[in-house]
This record gives sequence, C-alpha cells and structure tokens, in this order.
Amino acid sequence: MVKAVVFDAYGTLFDIGSLAGACAAVTPETQSFCDLWRQKQLEYTFLVTVLGRYRDFWQITSHALSFALKKHDVKIGASEKQRLLESYLTLPSYDHTEPTLQRLEPFRLAILSNGTPAMLGAVVRHNNLTGYFSHVLSADRVRLYKPHPEVYRLAVDALGVQAADVLFISSNSFDVVGAGSFGFRVAWINRSRAPLDELGIRPDHELQSLVDLPALIA
Repeated sequence: MVKAVVFDAYGTLFDIGSLAGACAAVTPETQSFCDLWRQKQLEYTFLVTVLGRYRDFWQITSHALSFALKKHDVKIGASEKQRLLESYLTLPSYDHTEPTLQRLEPFRLAILSNGTPAMLGAVVRHNNLTGYFSHVLSADRVRLYKPHPEVYRLAVDALGVQAADVLFISSNSFDVVGAGSFGFRVAWINRSRAPLDELGIRPDHELQSLVDLPALIA
C-alpha cells in the first residue's frame, strides 16, 4: 500500500519551460539560454554536494544564471538579473497539477525539492496549492542536494513512513535514479519521452503526464 505520495517540484509540478518568456527579454537565443541555465544549475548542485561547499538553491540558481549570461555574451543590469531570478517564484504549475492533487487527497502528499524554503513557499502560494501538502521539504535542511540519500530521508522522517511506503514522483531522470536507489517506489513523469540514465535503476512506472497518476495509484 502507498501511504504517502511525494513530489519533486521543478519540472514535475511547476513548469520550468515557462522561463522562456522571461529569458526572451534578454536574448534571442531563448531556448539554448534557458537550457544552459538549467544545466548549470543542476551541475552546481552536484558539484557543491561532492565538494562539501554548500550554497543554497537561490545562490546556485543565481550563479548558474551568471554563467549563462556570460556564455551567451548577454550584458544586463542587476535589476534585470533579479527579475529573471524571481521568475522562479512565479512558475506556473502544469495544467494537470491541481486536478491530480485533488484526486489524490485521500493520501498524504508532500513536496521534496532542492529549492529553498522561501522559493518553494512562494511558488506553492503563487499556484494556490498550499492546502494540498502536509509537508514542503527542502534539501536546505540537510545542506545537501539530490540525489544524496540524506535528502530523500527527509521525507520518511517527516512523514513517519518506510521508504517502500512512498511513491515518489519526478520528471528528472537523475532524481528518479536517486529516489529508486534510496528505496522509494518511483513514477517518472517523462513528458518528453527522454531516455533514462544508464545506471541500472529503473522507475516502477513511467507516465507522460500527472493526469495518469491517480489511476495508477488506484
């Protein structure tokens, strides 16, 4: 029996692709700029975790944005950069997010994300989703990033369940591998039909949309 459903935030509940609108204001190379920003954001989380040089996710996101700006030779002022960063606070949820959460209300629901508490609180409130989650958990509490097992342990400790009682939902392949390695049951929201990382750990389920999740659990 699934006792709790735990969601990743960025790219899973909240649409990172929507950053393209903000990025288009500073560069015509919108997609490559946004892709690089996200790529460096994730790379920096891996690096600081391995090196033991923690920076919170707001700082990581700012550093990744600075790299993307330099790489694309985009020169903007501090206020413009701040507006780009603050786009993370108002990311829209995917179309099926709230209807899916409504159908899952009999279960204990939580978010487990690399985002800082302030970032997560802002984006959850922006989308009027606060009431659906018993916990919004940030990797900031352990000063490590996914896929470190101590991040996933935050969920079992907060919810008071065993890892095998949790169904973890993520659209990020590295997160799917990390959560599966920790012992969660995992559903991969693979909207782009991307290949899975070749590390020998597979999700229990692969879906194309959150809309398919309630039927899977039922």
